[in-house]
Amino acid sequence: MKKWAEAFYLSKSWEQCRDAYLESQNNICERCGEPAKICHHRTWLTRENINNPYITLCWDNLEALCQDCHNKEHHKKKPKLRYNFDEEGNIVYTPLSSEKN
Repeated sequence: MKKWAEAFYLSKSWEQCRDAYLESQNNICERCGEPAKICHHRTWLTRENINNPYITLCWDNLEALCQDCHNKEHHKKKPKLRYNFDEEGNIVYTPLSSEKN
């Protein structure tokens, strides 16, 4: 948990909102149907919007997710690595898909 978001995520308001939303979705992941344990904010929380209840506590901005779907969401925008290692441990340059043309 990011330090600037700690007070919000530990608040009674968030705890009640999160629990009620997950219950409203029967604790089922909205993406894959597995058991959901995470109440995800579709618009990610930032220092700028952490105090805006229309972002933080609005059910329209929430999604019940399982751990796997939540991990996929937060890592899908991670940039592809340009460098990898071959079988011998040497660094190998791997062009990004946009560079292959």
